[in-house]
Amino acid sequence: MHDDDSLDHYARWRVPLASPALELDLADAGLDRGDPSLLARLDRAIAAMADLEAGAIANPDEGRQVGHYWLRAPNLSPETGISEAIQASWAQIDALSADVASGAVAPPGGGRYRDLLLIGIGGSALGPQLLADALARPGAGLRLHVLDNIDPDGIDRVLAAIDLAHALVLVISKSGSTVETQGGMLAAEAAFARAGRSMAPQTIAITCAGSRLDQRAAAEGWLATVPMWEWVGGRTSVTATVGLLPAALLGIDWRGLLAGAAAMDAATRAPARENPAALLAWLWYEAGAGHGRRDMVVLPYRDALCLLSRYLQQLVMESLGKRLDRQGAEVWQGLSVFGNKGSTDQHAYVQQLRDGLDNFFALFVRVLADAGGPRVEVSPGASAGECLDGFYLGTRAALRERGRRSGTIVLQRLDAESLGAIIALFERAVGLYAELLDVNAYHQPGVEAGKLAARGVLDLQRKLLAILEEGHGPMTARALASAVDADPLDAWHTLRRLAADPTRGVRQRGDEPRGATFEIE
Repeated sequence: MHDDDSLDHYARWRVPLASPALELDLADAGLDRGDPSLLARLDRAIAAMADLEAGAIANPDEGRQVGHYWLRAPNLSPETGISEAIQASWAQIDALSADVASGAVAPPGGGRYRDLLLIGIGGSALGPQLLADALARPGAGLRLHVLDNIDPDGIDRVLAAIDLAHALVLVISKSGSTVETQGGMLAAEAAFARAGRSMAPQTIAITCAGSRLDQRAAAEGWLATVPMWEWVGGRTSVTATVGLLPAALLGIDWRGLLAGAAAMDAATRAPARENPAALLAWLWYEAGAGHGRRDMVVLPYRDALCLLSRYLQQLVMESLGKRLDRQGAEVWQGLSVFGNKGSTDQHAYVQQLRDGLDNFFALFVRVLADAGGPRVEVSPGASAGECLDGFYLGTRAALRERGRRSGTIVLQRLDAESLGAIIALFERAVGLYAELLDVNAYHQPGVEAGKLAARGVLDLQRKLLAILEEGHGPMTARALASAVDADPLDAWHTLRRLAADPTRGVRQRGDEPRGATFEIE
């Protein structure tokens, strides 16, 4: 006979949200053994987050506010102009999506739009992809195709699957100068030109006013321009026009998404012990000893949430992976995120989670109600959904037996409101955890460093080609590097890539790095 201690323990460590019906279950998170003084620090973090919502500067080096919370509650914004701009964007989304659905906005040449080609990178692609995979239904709206990389093979594969004559193009970039997005846009334009069409009349821009992309859209007569704002970061832009316009065009309940996010925002302004985001941040801190020493394994038990771990990788790791704290001291902080879906991972890495390295904590996502299709028994007396939930409960119990920490987000059903609530939960948890660590969650100097390094590589490529085109005859990587004052290894890697491209005309003789030669024939 079992006593009621486990039920009492669960009741103490669950935080429910009534609408949308969601709870954070931390019964297996080990917080009863944690440091309760963290709750006072989290209360101070909640006060700091309130200052951000009121318009405090989040990025002192850029003088920039962070306003993604205003996106679902414009009345909270510190300026009337911001509130009016957000609500005007909603009206524009309604009008554009209605016109596309009715055929009032149609492709040149007739017919209706059937496909949506989204060109963006990072949050400009991951957010819409998550919404589409989780919530889009066949026949409800356009079909999404995404160019989110500069890989030429990937670009060709995506474009080959689209009927360009009936494709609406959406280019998303704050500035219009992001190399990957610009490259995808140029590749798409070339594909339209090969098909004898102009892309401009079928294209919408989401960008900041006055940006290079904004100017181009105006000069070329694009179909429309929809606003983006500097105070919205890419990884928190899914409830901005970046996520909402694609959602509307795909037939997704984008207002429900906003409502769910707003409900979670309200819940996560509560004192720490009743605040799901604060408790989630407490779990991250306790599990990782305040230094990210355990990874977060995200295990949603629904196929529709398969992309959640990828989405959270950017949100969490870009926000928290920092060398310096806000005082300039080296702290080397971060929280690694990986995951796929249950019960698939029970046949993959759950073996290690239970019996291998204790270097993680699990975060499950459980959905109680099925989507509503026919009930099919796949085991005596049990439907597919019941079996799936049984696998979740079994995996959770197996980890508990080994003393492995876990938390669970429980949804009554997966819909736009509940997904909006999940997104807002993690956004707030990231902000609160960053306050505990005293790091700036809203800038990303490491990403910018990578962009600068990439530009340096392209500059080296141009210099090497210029030397080769002078026709000095076969030259080694070392000799070419010396001619342009570059590192010989950097030159070697760049030259090999040039030699692999038949359109460049660079011939490589030999494969030994010190002796191989290069020339243009």
